[in-house]
Amino acid sequence: MAFWIVAASLTAACIALLWQAVRTPPAGHAPDVDVYRDQLRELDRDRDRGTLPDAEAEAARIEVARRLLAADRNAAAGAARTRGNRTLAGLLTAFCVAAVAGATYWTIGAPGYPDMPLATRIDAIEAARAARPGQAVAQAEVPDLPVPDDADPQTLAMVERLREVLAVRPDDLEGWTLAARFEAALGQHEAAWRAQDRVVALKGDGATAADFAALAEGMILAAGGYVSPEAERALAAALERDPGEGLARYYVGLMYAQGGRPDLAWPLWRRLIGDSEPDAPWLPAIYDQIERVSFLAGDVTPLDELPRPRGPTAEDIDAMSDLGLEERMDMIAGMVDGLSARLATEGGPPSDWARLITSYGVLGNANAALAIYDEARRVFADSPAALDTLFRAAEQAGVAGAGE
Repeated sequence: MAFWIVAASLTAACIALLWQAVRTPPAGHAPDVDVYRDQLRELDRDRDRGTLPDAEAEAARIEVARRLLAADRNAAAGAARTRGNRTLAGLLTAFCVAAVAGATYWTIGAPGYPDMPLATRIDAIEAARAARPGQAVAQAEVPDLPVPDDADPQTLAMVERLREVLAVRPDDLEGWTLAARFEAALGQHEAAWRAQDRVVALKGDGATAADFAALAEGMILAAGGYVSPEAERALAAALERDPGEGLARYYVGLMYAQGGRPDLAWPLWRRLIGDSEPDAPWLPAIYDQIERVSFLAGDVTPLDELPRPRGPTAEDIDAMSDLGLEERMDMIAGMVDGLSARLATEGGPPSDWARLITSYGVLGNANAALAIYDEARRVFADSPAALDTLFRAAEQAGVAGAGE
């Protein structure tokens, strides 16, 4: 109701201003009336000076007065016509203003839509997201993809053999792992995520963030890019094990973008870009959508103003190939020092700490690798998946045993 009161008041104020402008007559009188009045004053002056006899002055005065009356009647009739025209113009103007305002609101507004504050809208969006269709419903609307015509016959034979083996050996973890990988390669996403689901079940508490992220991705691809509640639970499990898991972070952002929450998708993807390697597989998909998401989030940001992915770019690698061995090692050392400084001040995901450990190992600086490994284990003490990633990096650097 408050909206309609304000809208009606503004419309009425606009109409009143236009009505006043249209109805106000121009200043001044008819020119011929002014001329005859001047002539009467001139006759009076001539008679007073004695230059015009009284009889002639009176005759002239009667004629001028007759003409003045006629001119005044004509001016009055013209003014009446003008007032009528201006009244009609005012009414037409008022009608046009009201009609255009009403038509515009009817076209781009929401007639009859109740007031909805931001908090209420967010609650409605979250309720709709919680009630969205499940995985089975979403998959049913996506047509099954045929096996590619150019698929490798050996791969097809291997997949068929795996299916036969797994039918009688349902607890074969390695077989299910291979099945998930090969089914995904053939575009059979439902079979791939079901195989990956079995992998996660067999691993139990040992399932990693990457395992759950792969499960969620299979579900999402099988549903045509839709993030179902089941896929959301798999993403939550992945991020619970490793908050820096890039694939899971991308799909959580996609879920928010699909569900009407660009305000959550935008900062999540922006941070993910800054945490990613330049060749991260999710970056192209983010770049295709993030400008629109930033616009919907109310923070319009062009691509060239986004954070740069971390790590050497393709240009850096090309430049390094032209350097000598000593210069190349100096360049690598500079990158490693930059990564070390960033982790010390800003922190980062386990993958960045692991990269720093292996980099120090490549440079032959075992003491620095061990120090970073010890520090990273303290940072990620509550994340078994992160500790496993760090341990593998320490093994590559040759300091895993020393860190125990």
